Amino acid sequence: MGPKIIPVNSTRKRLSKKQRALEVLVRLKHFYPDATCSLNYETPMQLLVATILSAQCTDERVNKVTPALFDRFPDAATMAQADLSEIENLVRSTGFYRNKAKNIQGACRMIVKDFDGQVPKTMEQLLLLPGVARKTANVVLAHAYGINAGVTVDTHVKRLTHRLGFTEHTDPIRIERDLMPLLPQADWENWSIGLIYHGRAVCKARSPACGVCQLAELCPSANTGS
Repeated sequence: MGPKIIPVNSTRKRLSKKQRALEVLVRLKHFYPDATCSLNYETPMQLLVATILSAQCTDERVNKVTPALFDRFPDAATMAQADLSEIENLVRSTGFYRNKAKNIQGACRMIVKDFDGQVPKTMEQLLLLPGVARKTANVVLAHAYGINAGVTVDTHVKRLTHRLGFTEHTDPIRIERDLMPLLPQADWENWSIGLIYHGRAVCKARSPACGVCQLAELCPSANTGS
């Protein structure tokens, strides 16, 4: 059974921005019902590390790197005590590996020293960790702890929300502020994950497939040839 779709046709301008956002959410849930975080992890610390590594790198590449990394350093304590050059070698293929390795070890050392070895459960505390901005913190809170503290804004979410007309900003924090009032808090992470899947499959950066896009009639940027 398909989603309950608002009959938009060529009259999407009659819908408020919030109505369009909610309709996009309905469709994303329908077309990507099993969408979840693509990073492989077993613990909050491993998710934190994987998310740091995913900056300017594909999740697929990160997932090829982390098995050996987590086998060698499975928790914050072992990562904190590791030889930094060994971490660098293990994450080299993710790009910017020196900075990522330094941030990972710095974050793990702070987790051990200030948080009893446990990844914090609040946005404020997570943002104290080296290499952690709101995107990383939102991912960790949502997927490790089930806490929707904000909307994760990665490159796909940034691109699609701009094309869909939900924000005019390019700064992730300002985009997040634009999106939060449009969506139920319980669905903040569902929204991001759905858009990430849609961005990979349909609304690609260089060649968006507007002609087959399930969101086209809701999108002011769509080019369907009509």
